[in-house]
Amino acid sequence: MVYLLISICISSFLFVIFKLFDVLKINTFQAIVVNYFTAALLGFYLSNNLVSFQEIPDQPWFFGAFLLGVMFILVFNVMALTSQKNGLSVASVSSKMSVVIAIVFGVWYYEESLSFIKVIGILLALIAVYLTSSKEKNGIAQKNKDFLFPILLFFGSGAIDTSLKYVETTFVAEGGVPLFSATIFGCAFVLGVIALLYQKVKGTLNFELKSIFGGILLGVPNYFSIVYLLKALSTEGMESSTAFTLNNVGIVILSTLFGLFIFNEKLINKNWVGIGIAVVSIILIMSVNG
Repeated sequence: MVYLLISICISSFLFVIFKLFDVLKINTFQAIVVNYFTAALLGFYLSNNLVSFQEIPDQPWFFGAFLLGVMFILVFNVMALTSQKNGLSVASVSSKMSVVIAIVFGVWYYEESLSFIKVIGILLALIAVYLTSSKEKNGIAQKNKDFLFPILLFFGSGAIDTSLKYVETTFVAEGGVPLFSATIFGCAFVLGVIALLYQKVKGTLNFELKSIFGGILLGVPNYFSIVYLLKALSTEGMESSTAFTLNNVGIVILSTLFGLFIFNEKLINKNWVGIGIAVVSIILIMSVNG
């Protein structure tokens, strides 16, 4: 249970860091690129794998890791923008509710069961994303374009979860997860560097030193949030359905509390209803997904 609590706290803190980037005027994209270098470095250092760097492109999961690297850096930027423009609670719920996409894929591809409770959970999750994304500015409801980032985050996070499961179960051998994860982070870093070089050629790059510190601040918890979740899942007596339920619900609730008490975010009635529905939907979905 201790490992699970640590994972929840660290994962929730990622949303706080994104919000701090906005407050401290840290270039989000630059920090994200550095973040992936930090996470990849930690992953390669701690993996204790006998595979050399030259052999990594020959691994059967390398192409999948490359595509995931593309999705990681794109979705991470969307997560940052959602946290900054729509709030911590919206970002956390949008990303956590994307579990329904992985469930739908599992039903179709892996022929998993689709019970009445699971269907209700999926529908409630979609409703929760809409309600928690509803904001008002000076008492006026936001226009539909303000839903763009939460929607992109929802589908992007779902695509990552689904692809991770597919590539890992299909191509990754036992004990190869740390190196596989580190390679994803490494690919995301390389793609980020290419984007920065393109900005340099166009003359639009103004790299800031504080982006390095921001990236390190983000990269370390980004890596260890996954590590501690995996440790929680391997804890004796901790069922995976219980762990995932507590993890997702905990992140939604804690990130919402962070937004309220650290950044004084204001939630309207729709948001509170959406968060409540989100908690119920996660519990329903994960209770029949174990």
